[in-house]
Amino acid sequence: MTGNPMRFRSTRGSQQRLGFSEALWRGLAEDGGLYVPETWPLFSVSDFDGAESLAEVGERLLAPFVEGDPLATQIGAIVREAFNFSAPLRQVRGTADDEILTALELSNGPTAAFKDFGARFLAACFQRIRKPDAAPVNILVATSGDTGGAVAAAFHGRSGMAVTVLFPKGLVSPTQQHQLTCWGDNVRAFAVRGTFDECQRLVKEAFGDAALRQHQQLSSANSINLGRLLPQAVYYAATSLAWYRKRDRPLSFIIPSGNLGNAVACLWARQLGLPIGHVVLAHNANRTVPDFLSQGEWLPRASIATLASAMDVGNPSNMERMRDLFPDHVRLCDVVSAISVEDSAIRHRIREDRARFGEVWCPHTAVAAEVWATMSAERRRAEAWCLVSTASPAKFPEVVEPLIEGRVSVPETLARLFDRPSVFEEIDASLEMLKVGLKSR
Repeated sequence: MTGNPMRFRSTRGSQQRLGFSEALWRGLAEDGGLYVPETWPLFSVSDFDGAESLAEVGERLLAPFVEGDPLATQIGAIVREAFNFSAPLRQVRGTADDEILTALELSNGPTAAFKDFGARFLAACFQRIRKPDAAPVNILVATSGDTGGAVAAAFHGRSGMAVTVLFPKGLVSPTQQHQLTCWGDNVRAFAVRGTFDECQRLVKEAFGDAALRQHQQLSSANSINLGRLLPQAVYYAATSLAWYRKRDRPLSFIIPSGNLGNAVACLWARQLGLPIGHVVLAHNANRTVPDFLSQGEWLPRASIATLASAMDVGNPSNMERMRDLFPDHVRLCDVVSAISVEDSAIRHRIREDRARFGEVWCPHTAVAAEVWATMSAERRRAEAWCLVSTASPAKFPEVVEPLIEGRVSVPETLARLFDRPSVFEEIDASLEMLKVGLKSR
């Protein structure tokens, strides 16, 4: 779109400017900030004429961001490799005629969660960025449940790349834990005696430890990495385009939110000119973001364990990117709102929507469904709403099956993982313990 090489800057004001590949490879900026585009290309709907599939939309959407980068000529192959499964938009059955409610299904990838899109894109990029004779790279990833499994699946077996997954001990579902720990080979898992926020802190501290980085080539696959968010913007672009072409109106999204990577990806697609309306962030009992939007003061806090465990984040790192995009709080609140949902409401929504609509939601999608259900009828009718369905309920049978009084069907990709043994190590939430583990690899 621009014809000029795209550069990426830090959210914290460093003068450093990097190209796409280097920003992905480094993961975190030198000043501890997160990389964002220095400029924003602007698209029109007609720019995507003839582009129907995720890969076709992705190639056009991402082309300006790789302009002038070594990956520019390969972006088509990268998105075709990464987006080889669907993200269908479907009508939710049984809603009122004057209320439009759809669900965007993001659980058709290898690990049955939306994290597959960004993880597979990042792995495809890294495989092409890394020179064959270069030292191995260790991908550090903190996970509240889904990210680690998606990254492990995407990087498993790739030469020259190792993965180290940090997850909070006892705070992910048994199914999620098995997905994090069943890989072996070049994937290693640590159960951290602490919360997700402490896992995320350890990753950032590792990146900031000069001595550790002298001995190991580190990179990140969390949503702090630019290469996770840009591909997620693709499914928002493709979905909003398809809707606009049929209905000639923008689509508004209700997004289950934790570390805010998925939400920022949607806002980036909106910033690029895609026909996206309002964005509602559906949070569990971790109220940091809803309180910030309503009160205007950013007060991170310790995370609270909930049924929607992958969203148990008290200090979401991608708020830096959201505030960078919307430095004016009033403007941010014009576009984005946030609502918090308690566990009791999650349980009620899973039961209610199974009975009313025949839908079986995972706990995270149920948070978004509860937000829609508690909107005023006037607001539900005023906009076309889309629930972002982030994961298969089969990843949370311990929560879902007692509520629906039945079994959840398990996707074949998940079923195959249970044939693999689970192996992990426990560590305290200290950088020294992590360094010992990394050096023993």
